[in-house]
Amino acid sequence: MTQLGILAVAAVAALLAGTTNGQASAADESHVLKRIKERGVINVGHREASIPFSYLGEDGKPQGYSVDLCMKIIDRVKAELKIPNLKVKFVTVTAQTRIPMMVDGKIDIECGSTTNNLTRQNQVDYLAVTFITGTKLASKIGSGIEEIEDMSGKVVAVALGTTNEKSIKRVAKERGIKVNFLMVKDHSEGWRSLETGRADAYATDDVLLFGLISKSEYPDQFQVTGRFLSYEPYGIMVPRNDSAYRRIGNMVLADLMRSGEATDIYDKWFNPGPTRIKMPMSSTLETAFEIQALPY
Repeated sequence: MTQLGILAVAAVAALLAGTTNGQASAADESHVLKRIKERGVINVGHREASIPFSYLGEDGKPQGYSVDLCMKIIDRVKAELKIPNLKVKFVTVTAQTRIPMMVDGKIDIECGSTTNNLTRQNQVDYLAVTFITGTKLASKIGSGIEEIEDMSGKVVAVALGTTNEKSIKRVAKERGIKVNFLMVKDHSEGWRSLETGRADAYATDDVLLFGLISKSEYPDQFQVTGRFLSYEPYGIMVPRNDSAYRRIGNMVLADLMRSGEATDIYDKWFNPGPTRIKMPMSSTLETAFEIQALPY
């Protein structure tokens, strides 16, 4: 073998060794994976009423679109750590507690309906965009509420600490609309306030409103109306400053988006889905999936 050939073989061997070492060191380089390995448990944040993203099924267990995507990621985490029997512990979070619990290390991944924005990225990180929606209003049919301008002097319920709260308050202030705000802790309380007449409308992401209507006792009594009052790109939330851990999640999502399995999971929950929500994937989300299906 020539000296050039020897050098070439050595270079390939070094490259393969580097690749192997890099793969093996992913768990070592990730403080989140180290924590999961030491505990023998991955703590998964979930919502109780973010239909159909993350909610409790009839058996009392978390289910939904975001939960399915998270479980695919958890399978990859198990493989990375070489712990096939890694315990999965579901931890209930709300709009108010999800970020503090992530910052405090009480959850390792959050599978809900959480908007990715630049302000929140000061505290947490996000994986690829998995859904795109925006704030709208739900009200009773015949209420005369079509747009936020129709809410003057009326009561709108909104979950405390959400991007929806900021958006609707901003729009109301900009347009000089005197809206009375009823702050609630979660979607269940917000929806009850609308059903019982404590509020004239409930404001949150349109897809969540359709989900709440589909699960209500009298779905024909409610409507979702008006223009989008915000842009809400959803993402699975993970701890900040852990690129190795974040890369595993994005790798899984890219694979799912590239293969079409992400679309199948979407259709399972939205088209029409168990709650008969009947929301075909938007062209905007289709494009987002195409863009985020990164090559190797």
